[in-house]
Amino acid sequence: MLILTTALTTGALTLSACGSRDDKGGGDNSDGKNTTVVIGVDAPLTGDLSALGQGIKNSAELAVNTANKAKEVPGVTFALKPLDDQAQPTSGQQNATKLAGDKQVLGIVGPLNSSVAQSMQQVAQSNNVALISPANTTPDLTQGKDWKQNNRKRQFTTYFRTSTTDEVQGAFGGQYAYEKIKAKTVYIIDDQKTYGVGLAAAFAAKFTSLGGKVLGNEHVNPDDRDFKAIVSKAKTANPDLVFYGGEYPAAAPLSQQIKDGGLKAPLMGGDGMYSADYINLNKKSAGDYATSVGKPVEELGSAKKFITDYKAAGYKDRYEAYGGSTYDAAWALVQAVKKVVADNNGKLPDNARAKVVEALNKVSFNGVTGTVGFDQYGDTTNTMITAYQVDSNTWKSRHSAEYKR
Repeated sequence: MLILTTALTTGALTLSACGSRDDKGGGDNSDGKNTTVVIGVDAPLTGDLSALGQGIKNSAELAVNTANKAKEVPGVTFALKPLDDQAQPTSGQQNATKLAGDKQVLGIVGPLNSSVAQSMQQVAQSNNVALISPANTTPDLTQGKDWKQNNRKRQFTTYFRTSTTDEVQGAFGGQYAYEKIKAKTVYIIDDQKTYGVGLAAAFAAKFTSLGGKVLGNEHVNPDDRDFKAIVSKAKTANPDLVFYGGEYPAAAPLSQQIKDGGLKAPLMGGDGMYSADYINLNKKSAGDYATSVGKPVEELGSAKKFITDYKAAGYKDRYEAYGGSTYDAAWALVQAVKKVVADNNGKLPDNARAKVVEALNKVSFNGVTGTVGFDQYGDTTNTMITAYQVDSNTWKSRHSAEYKR
């Protein structure tokens, strides 16, 4: 999650002020000196999902450094403030509340988890602070709970994302499993979290619509690591494929225990499973599948500079699944700030928060992941999805496609 705040810098001293919930947010550089826009990162920087969180933090930092080097926004200098939510909704809400209480905060990019986003959205809306996630995929966040009945309504005018939804990802996965993997039966397991349940449901709906059959549906806790009972049930059902709606810390031991239990079916999951750490934690990951939003940045001409700059920066952690979408989310805010400043004679207006939200609705640029823009719900207009398979201890892309609902 990236948080933008503004402060006037005078020499080495940074002046900032805390404001009430009613503050509009803004600042100026009428004294002729640069306005500092602080971009914070809120992600799981520690804990089980820290591999993804560190990639998000580094990619956001790279965007900030690039903006400053290029002097992308005249009169504005960007700085970074990383925050750790450990993938916990309460932490995300506390961070959002704290930052939104400062009238200088102009926007937030993040978080990683859909469940964390649910705890942050109302805080952002109440304070008119733009919230952009590089990783949230649950459709409810933008379109409401009735999206399955095609009764779609934007939930929060301040919420955006640069990753496509599980309506798209789950359906793509279901079709890929049936048509490409040639699976005709599946055993489905989810971790009972917002993301996992939604992804598994979307996968099942598409898979069964094509003629596939769900042989069982089990639920586990995200912290579970002993899956022997469920593996036994799955082995009895003998599916062609096991699908897991959840994230790699649990998916890795689940996969290994499936193989150890004598079930030959591969495990398949979504972007929460698509991490190098899934392979590091699972000695028997070979042959498993995962889908992830977007196309592999390594295959995108638009990502060449990002990859080169990331390597040159010397980060010890990989950019992982959301590096490109994080950079684009940060850059979307940079571009929104740029327009707001340009439209106000080179300085931030008093109602900068509202202006940034307004500008984001119209943002369009060629980013790391392709053309970046948002639809009427705040969802990304880029619906590219990729299927991966573990081969020779690495994730290798097998199929990419634009998937429309």
